[in-house]
Amino acid sequence: MANSSSSDIVKILVTGGAGFIASSVVKRLAADPKNYVVIVDNLLTGDLKKLPKSVYNNIEFIKADVNNFNDITDVFLLHHFKYVFHYAAVVGVQRTLDHPLLVLQDLQGMRNILNLAATSESKRVFFSSSSEVYGEPVEYPQNEETTPLNSRLPYAIVKNAGEAYLKAYHKEYGLSYTIFRFFNTYGSKQSPDFVISRFIQAALKNEPITINGDGKQTRTFCFIDDNADACMEAFLNEKSVDDVINIGSEIETSILELAQLIIRLTKSSSKIVFLPALTEGDMTRRKPDTTKMKQLLHRELIPLEEGIKKLLTDTTFIL
Repeated sequence: MANSSSSDIVKILVTGGAGFIASSVVKRLAADPKNYVVIVDNLLTGDLKKLPKSVYNNIEFIKADVNNFNDITDVFLLHHFKYVFHYAAVVGVQRTLDHPLLVLQDLQGMRNILNLAATSESKRVFFSSSSEVYGEPVEYPQNEETTPLNSRLPYAIVKNAGEAYLKAYHKEYGLSYTIFRFFNTYGSKQSPDFVISRFIQAALKNEPITINGDGKQTRTFCFIDDNADACMEAFLNEKSVDDVINIGSEIETSILELAQLIIRLTKSSSKIVFLPALTEGDMTRRKPDTTKMKQLLHRELIPLEEGIKKLLTDTTFIL
């Protein structure tokens, strides 16, 4: 920070900053010495190993729970944040299904963040919403303005309510926002309980790759660089202000095709084993309208096969 005066420093809060996607945002924010990045995470699912190495002297980590008003108030009292990236959340399909009350507590965290951001005159809040808000699709591709938000799962309800809170605080307080609806993102340092990480781990060990149902359910897989680059473009160039953006790929891949691709790329002898279908939480299709995202990136997205090849040569892929 030696090259920047205190008046030039931009303080930025990243909640859930020790998580997979948020840590990639932290790294990009910290690359600018004018930014001072405060990371808050309760480490329920986050991991300090995901944070950038100590080459950055403009990063501060605080172990705190955004759902605890006293915890997060103390953080805001110590700093005057110009921007907030609110990425803290209970994540993981099985975890969110098994612990719905824990998921619903994230609504309190949303209220805490927005109350403090509004009263401390923060300029803008960036929110990690999810494709889960769409529920079972009724339109393809899933467009930000025209596709109904119809999921009944607690995780999706919290994200949907979070979006409503942001719009309400904008109307009442003039607090600007950007809502990122993340579709399946994969990449380095992702937790092993997500599908691509799980499949690769099994394939590298020549262990069975398990699929719930017949594997015909489709997803679109977005490489972490595409996700983070699009989000940073919205931040750096004041784009997508008070708007909602799908962040994902538009190329659908079935879960069975994904398993077969990973087996081929790893030259694995793994066998595919089919398990009973999940009773809830496993939507049949996902396909976002990525028009807004492409306008941010100004480039083509990284194809799935290329992204997986990058992971297979990345020593930080599995922590």
